[in-house]
Amino acid sequence: MRMTVLAATLATTALAATALIPPAVADSAVRSDSAVRSASAVRSASARPGACGSGQLCLWEKPDFTGARQIHELATIDIESCVPLPAGSKVQSLANRTGRPVTTYQSAECAETGEFETYPGGGTWVPQSPYQVRAFKVWES
Repeated sequence: MRMTVLAATLATTALAATALIPPAVADSAVRSDSAVRSASAVRSASARPGACGSGQLCLWEKPDFTGARQIHELATIDIESCVPLPAGSKVQSLANRTGRPVTTYQSAECAETGEFETYPGGGTWVPQSPYQVRAFKVWES
C-alpha cells in the first residue's frame, strides 16, 4: 500500500509539473532542438562546396572539399579494378556519387595491408579521409 501511495504521489507531481509548463515554452524547446539539428544539417550540406555530379567520384586534395579536385566518371572507370592515383597526388576528402560502392586505399596498389575504407555510392561525402588516399576501386554492387 505504501508503494502505491508513493507511486501515485510521484505521478501526480509529474503531471502537475507538466501542466505548469506553458505549451509555447514546450513547443519552443522542441523547435530549438529541431533548429539545432537543422543547423547541423545545413552545416553538413554547406560543407560540400565543390560540385560532384551524378555518376562521378570526386577527390579533393585538402579536407572539407577544398583544393584541387579530380573527377573520375563512372563511364570511364574499370569496375572492380584498382585505379592508382597519379604519383604525388594528395587526396584528403571525397564524394562518391557513382551509385556504386567505392573503396579507397592508402596503398597505391589497392593492397589491404594498409588502411582502406568502402563508401556507399548513393551520395557519400567524406570531408576528411582518415588516411592519404592513393588508389580506389569501384565495385559492381
